[in-house]
Amino acid sequence: MQVARHVVCALSGGVDSAVAALLLRRRGYQVTGVFMKNWDSLDEHGVCTADRDCEDAYRVCQILDIPFHQVSYVKEYWNDVFSDFLSEYEKGRTPNPDIVCNKHIKFSCFFHYAVDNLGADAVATGHYARTSLEDEEVFQQKHIKRPEGLFRNRFEVRNAVKLLQAADSFKDQTFFLSQVSQDALRRTLFPLGGLTKHFVKKIAAENRLHHVLQKKESMGICFVGKRNFENFILQAPRTDHPALYRDLLRTSRVHWIAEEPPAALVRDKMMECHFRFRHQMALVPCVLTLNQDGTVWVTAVKAVRALAPGQFAVFYKGDECLGSGKILRLGPSAYILQKGKSKSRVSTEGPSDGPGGGPGLGPTL
Repeated sequence: MQVARHVVCALSGGVDSAVAALLLRRRGYQVTGVFMKNWDSLDEHGVCTADRDCEDAYRVCQILDIPFHQVSYVKEYWNDVFSDFLSEYEKGRTPNPDIVCNKHIKFSCFFHYAVDNLGADAVATGHYARTSLEDEEVFQQKHIKRPEGLFRNRFEVRNAVKLLQAADSFKDQTFFLSQVSQDALRRTLFPLGGLTKHFVKKIAAENRLHHVLQKKESMGICFVGKRNFENFILQAPRTDHPALYRDLLRTSRVHWIAEEPPAALVRDKMMECHFRFRHQMALVPCVLTLNQDGTVWVTAVKAVRALAPGQFAVFYKGDECLGSGKILRLGPSAYILQKGKSKSRVSTEGPSDGPGGGPGLGPTL
């Protein structure tokens, strides 16, 4: 008789991760739930709900009859996520700590804890996302020896695991997973990838998980100093002023999920795809131009509103999330370009001989 596969599922205390653990249990896997404490609520006078979330996660494990573990990554979160957030903010940039948290905490610290300490065959989260692997292929990754050194990259490209958008396009969370490593992705299951949020809530209601159904949606960092995180970041004015629109940006070195970088981009130095810089915003058609240092210029087909340094430009081709890079530089705004065109017109249409041979009257500034 084959021993059940061991899957360690990250539990947040919310409905998505609870249903993810339930579905894994139904598939016959040996499931362990782990709650990550990333923020020290005692320092914030109880405003963060980490302790209550932990209790809710523990209750989920009791209902599902699975082991429960709690780990603290408060120090790692401060060093790798929050310090970066503050540094970016001080520079006048608009950071996205949820992308950085997934990269450094959930798919690095938690991933290695699950595999090395708990002996997981795979990890799972409640993200709405999919990969190009079936469950059994994920479990097989544990037994595939990947070469070290020179030939490692070529091997990874031939056997690359793709990150794919969820069936529920509105809930799709690949945006937040765009910096996850290939090693972690190939050992990760996303049980909710093919489901809608409505159906996930229905499953929870039918399986005694009412306590997580009543909770509000998680919004990432819940507290910064004495202000809610959403109020902590300065928003662009809600206007359609041309100064807010740009069609050109340059990123940091791009983290490519499956190919480093895509073959078409290497071959042609340019590639058509789509990008977004905010979760749930409509995908924007664009052309990427590859630079020698691994950064890219992104030229949007149409100018987009409220681009800001520090955000991540996340790239898509069809339903595949290709990866992302942090926005470092912006091209001129539509307002500046319009002023430039106006000045150009003034210089070309300036004082000149009129049709009758006399001095013409050009437009004034």
